[in-house]
Amino acid sequence: MLFNSIEFLFFLPVIFLSYWFIFKTRKWKNLLIVIASYVFYGWWDWRFLLLITLTSICSYCCGIIIEQNKENKRIKHFSCAANITINLIILAIFKYYNFFLENLVVLCSIIGIQLDWVTLDIILPVGISFYTFQALSYTIDIYQEKIKPTRDIIEFFAFISFFPQLVAGPIERATNLLPQFQRDRHFDYAKAGDGMRQMLWGFFKKLVIADNCASIVNLYWDDYTNLSGIMLILLGVLFSFQIYCDFSGYSDIAIGCAKLFGINLMRNFNFPYFSRNISEFWRRWHISLTTWFRDYIYFPLGGSRCSMWKIIRNVFIVWSISGLWHGANWTFVCWGLYHASLLTIYNLLNINTKYKHTVAPNRLLPNFKETFQMLLTFCLAVVGWIVFRSEDLSQAIDFLTSIITHPLYNGEFIDGKKCLLAGVVLLFIEWLQREKQHALQFGTNYIFKYRVIRWTVYYILVLIILISHGNSQTFIYFQF
Repeated sequence: MLFNSIEFLFFLPVIFLSYWFIFKTRKWKNLLIVIASYVFYGWWDWRFLLLITLTSICSYCCGIIIEQNKENKRIKHFSCAANITINLIILAIFKYYNFFLENLVVLCSIIGIQLDWVTLDIILPVGISFYTFQALSYTIDIYQEKIKPTRDIIEFFAFISFFPQLVAGPIERATNLLPQFQRDRHFDYAKAGDGMRQMLWGFFKKLVIADNCASIVNLYWDDYTNLSGIMLILLGVLFSFQIYCDFSGYSDIAIGCAKLFGINLMRNFNFPYFSRNISEFWRRWHISLTTWFRDYIYFPLGGSRCSMWKIIRNVFIVWSISGLWHGANWTFVCWGLYHASLLTIYNLLNINTKYKHTVAPNRLLPNFKETFQMLLTFCLAVVGWIVFRSEDLSQAIDFLTSIITHPLYNGEFIDGKKCLLAGVVLLFIEWLQREKQHALQFGTNYIFKYRVIRWTVYYILVLIILISHGNSQTFIYFQF
């Protein structure tokens, strides 16, 4: 079921009213969450439920086995390794089987070995990478004795399948989400109101900006060979807005929706296009995934507390895996290596962790240096997004070289004025709100301290959504 579908428009109020007015106790609320989440997820294809159920059962049982055998290291190690292996095998089969097989056939043909294996027509389950990583973090945290396993299977299933963040994150940790299903929840009007505002902003980003940008990008991308250099740059910029508004829009809707049920999800985006270098950018983009790789791969490899060459090695390992996580295509791997190369430069210059505070704090406008840094970081991100969006490496290389080799402008113009105008509105509001949790978290700052102005903004956004939404598009990260 899509957030931007008619079905969800009816689904959410029914579950919300049932949750607060019919299912009174914690156990019944958790059961409703599980049922609603399975209906939400099974709406695409009921067969997907078999996989998430298998992942949930294996992780639930594994957690208990690890806890019961804390002193028996052999069983403890074996149980943790077995569950991780099972989950990764499931992920590999459904997401990477054809990719690895096709590349193995090519590699063998180079050395003179002909393989007759055939690929499989496998449907990629929506959100499998997200809930798999969530289950893996639960198992690893129990193994490392950071948390204790739950024996309530209903609350565990609610943790794995919680529908707002099930198919595209945030990738939650058991330390944050699971305890919320273990305590009573009471309706909080202020939290619910804030959730509705965050959902509104998420729908604006998705329906008005991302979907309209997608229509233009999809129309012109395959015809890039006929575009001028300026138009190719514009196309890359539009995709950068598309992927940001699509993914952060989903996160805003998910986080806001969770607040309606008294649940706090972790922040997933922190206005990344206001970053002053790529390191800061990745501390602000898809935070739940970047921190997952940091905690479960980068730190165990030694993190930054080792020699420089090992730091560089760790960065390339993490970003190679991160690229592959995004999809079974060499473009994603190269996109990861591209960012690893940029981060290596920052590490060598010892400025990798330089910027941890919000840009231009307590100032309305950035200074010249900050403006230049943000523009440079955005340009570097756009190059990466062009590789990310390309169908294959040859297209990525040709697209980037065409920006330089094609005529600067040949009279042809991409009709992206509406998208760029909406993007300006987006950046203006998010800049004013850059120290908030989301763009519509109004306080006493600036003009938004006046109630009439806040409600005017709400009505204007609703009106814009109704009259300016693009053709409905699935969320980009559903394919990951």
